[in-house]
Amino acid sequence: MEIAERIQQLFDNPPDQFTGEHHSLFQEFKDLLNRGEARAAEQIDGRWKVNAWVKSGILIGFRMGHVENFSLGYHFRFYDKHTYPLKRISMDDGVRIVPGGSSIRDGCYIGRGVTCMPPMFVNVGAYVDDDTMIDSHALVGSCAQIGKRVHLSAGAQIGGVLEPIGELPVIIEDDVLVGGNCGVYEGAIVRERAVLASGTIITGGTPVYDLVRDEFYRKTENAPLEIPAGAVVVAGSRAITKGRGAELGLSLYTPIIVKYRDEKTDASVRLEEYLR
Repeated sequence: MEIAERIQQLFDNPPDQFTGEHHSLFQEFKDLLNRGEARAAEQIDGRWKVNAWVKSGILIGFRMGHVENFSLGYHFRFYDKHTYPLKRISMDDGVRIVPGGSSIRDGCYIGRGVTCMPPMFVNVGAYVDDDTMIDSHALVGSCAQIGKRVHLSAGAQIGGVLEPIGELPVIIEDDVLVGGNCGVYEGAIVRERAVLASGTIITGGTPVYDLVRDEFYRKTENAPLEIPAGAVVVAGSRAITKGRGAELGLSLYTPIIVKYRDEKTDASVRLEEYLR
């Protein structure tokens, strides 16, 4: 039986007590996560597909784990499930972790050339591809998929989506720039080379207006919200045109695509390479 089937079977029919065999299966699964060979979502023919069995395996780890003391002496006290200690990273992994309070949980993939500026956090199930920058106070949530050469600027929050199991996690494709204090949540997809200006919030339930193409992008029953490739998105608003909201002059938050990447945009983005 393939490991995906074994994991799903264990999730669907959990025992009253987990045995050594179950823990060995979970460790085998977590090794695949750490090597990037098992992912919560993967791209097939240009479309992203969720791997529900991977999410099931992550949840099993929480279920079978007991709280353990991970404290470092008297002043640095930490307590977490023993199934999810800190990820072991060596010089051979080619990852740069600057000192200062960052944490990377075991069971996630960190590619070569990734730079981690303190403090930052990467949760279990995340996939962070090569040469990405995770800046200070940035979060990569559980199961989030981050592409190559992405810059997650200071204060960026990338939600994950571990549950519901069948939902896609947040996906940030290659060469995306996520500006400072941005947030991407609820399974939204940001396609390659897009730029999110500082302070932009993208959620599954918030429509995004494309000023260039004069259309709205929304999450539907069958598809997540997607930010098109190369789009430059800023925080904006749209007026309420009916009822009491219109009388009061209120507006709703609406991210706006103001243009698509050009030479000027690319030049400003290339400046980020000097930080790596």
